[in-house]
This record gives sequence, structure tokens and C-alpha cells, in this order.
Amino acid sequence: MSPTPNIDIDITSIPLSYATCSLGSPSTTPLETKLTTLRSASFTGIELAFPDLLAYANTHNPGTTQILPTDYPALIHAAASIRSLCESHNLRTMMLQPFANFEGWPRGSAEREDAFSRAKGWSEIMEALGTDLLQIGSTDTPEEKLCRKNGGVDREAVVEDLRELADLLGRKGQRIAYENWCWSTHAPNWKDVWEIVRDVGRENVGLCLDTFQTAGGEWGDPTAPEGVVSGGEDDVRKRYEYSLEELARTVPAEKIFLLQVSDAYKPLTPFEDEVVDGARPRARWSHDFRPMPYHGGYLPIEEVGRAVLRTGFRGWFSMEIFDGGKTGEEEIGDVEGFAREAMGSMRRFLERCAEGL
Repeated sequence: MSPTPNIDIDITSIPLSYATCSLGSPSTTPLETKLTTLRSASFTGIELAFPDLLAYANTHNPGTTQILPTDYPALIHAAASIRSLCESHNLRTMMLQPFANFEGWPRGSAEREDAFSRAKGWSEIMEALGTDLLQIGSTDTPEEKLCRKNGGVDREAVVEDLRELADLLGRKGQRIAYENWCWSTHAPNWKDVWEIVRDVGRENVGLCLDTFQTAGGEWGDPTAPEGVVSGGEDDVRKRYEYSLEELARTVPAEKIFLLQVSDAYKPLTPFEDEVVDGARPRARWSHDFRPMPYHGGYLPIEEVGRAVLRTGFRGWFSMEIFDGGKTGEEEIGDVEGFAREAMGSMRRFLERCAEGL
């Protein structure tokens, strides 16, 4: 990146969060254990993953019928209990995640009605949790199922969907953190989601930026033998650096709601460039091959952190990792030790990102 004036940063003032989905599956690590462990590791916030909420609701279900993802009264009741549990651990539920495949459905379709019905239910859950932030990932619904215009996804329909939801959530003081998933059908890069957020034009709509989604989309490629997108390493590096310079220069700090942090393993053998069980290569990569920084990954993620800090952003840095090891099949053993390592990794990441600013 081009030289910039030194920027004085008190990194100890930056709040640190952890996604509950990144500390083992709900079946192996109950939410109560995750909260106790994360507080002991000195995290002050959590991203509550919906599967953890659902598992908690079923574990504490006084009835005999399984609670389903659309049983909002039962989930709201569980969310209120989780809120009390978080407060007892001095943990803030910073965000509810991940809300997927929301935008771009044809108007009048059953899918669009379902998307807004889910959003309204999640909004009620957020009220019970005491959080004001909902993460929405840029949809990976196949293009042919979405609104189309000029040979691609109808961007105006996407903007209008997010605008409508923003107004709905805004009545409750709630916000949307829109994230680029690097395998998304229509918005795989940070600039794609930023331009959508900009055009939505609502104060309560901002960005969920992510080191993996940016570096893994613009620099890394799990289908390539070298693990890097085609074009020659020098050219790829220049494009990547220019992209991050543009992020630092053009995105207002107040439109960034959080930065998620993770790295990626280079696959032992390149992934097949095909859809497997409905998942594109980068989606499969994201699901199981994302360690914390400095634990075997290879992506240039510090550059993303530095670019975000250069915007003036000093909000949540949140660890979201899916570490299945280099085979993608390993599980977390020592949960408490893993959480302590994650805190050390996060602090080191922040220190290194702040160097030279």
C-alpha cells in the first residue's frame, strides 16, 4: 500500500468479540460453556449464531415437541434467557447471525415472502436478546432464481429489498450489517456490498467486513494449485493492494459496523471447480478451512485490517473462524485453551495491523 501518515491508535480500546459458531458445534459445546469460556478469555462481546440459539432453546425446552427454526415464540423465550446469561457474564450480544439468502427474490414470490417473514421473526428475537445488529450475507442463491436485469441479478431489486428491510428494522432501532460472501451470486467483493449499502442510503445499513471474505475472494483461490487467483503473483498483489487502498479511501468509518477476522488454509489438493451439495468452492473452503490468524493460514489478511483502521474505524473486531484443520475434518478439543489462543491471536493481529499506520 502507498505510504500514509502515522496514525496513533490505542488498540486496547478496540472491543473484541467472538462468534459462538466458532467454538465448536452446538452438539459438542453447549452455549453455556461457550459463554463462560469466552468471558474467561477476556472477550467482551459475542456474535450469537442462530444454530446456538436453536440448540439452547431445544435443550431447555420444557415441552416434548422439537422447537423449529420458525417457532419464534419459543425462540424469543430462549433469547431472553440467553440475554440474562450474557449479562451475568458481562458479555454483550453484539450481533445475531447469519441471515442468508434474503435479497433479490422476485416480487410476489413465496421465497420473498418467506425472507421477510424470517426477517420479522429474527427482529423479534433480536429485541429479546438485547442486540440491535443483524448480519446479512450477500446471497448465494443461483442467479436464475432471482430477479434479473441486463443479463444479471437485478441490482435495483437488491437495493430495494434492503431498503425495505432497513425501514422495517429501523422502527425498532435495529441495524443491518451487510457482508460480502466471496462465493456470492451478485456481491462477492467488499466494493460490491459497499456500493449497494451506499445506494440503499439508510443510516441503519452498514458493512460487515471480513478478512477471509476479502483476501479469500480477491487474492486466494482454493481451486488453483498455488492457492492464488490467476493473473501472475505480482499483478494479483498490485490489484489486491489497490483494492484495499480504495477501501481505506472511500468507505466512511461510520458505515463499517464490524470487522470479522480469520485466515484460511491452503488446500492440500486444489478443490474441484464445481458445485458440491449446493456449495461453490469458496463456500466449502469457508465452512471448514478457516483458522485464526498465525495458525497455519496463508492469506494476506493484515492488509485488510490495516485498510479498515485507515478509514478511522475503531469498532468491533470479531473472531469468526471455522477451523477443521488442513483436512477440514478436525474438531476443537480443549475449548478453553482454544479460546485463550484466539484472544492472543486477535491481540497480535491488532498490534501488527496498527504497525506503520
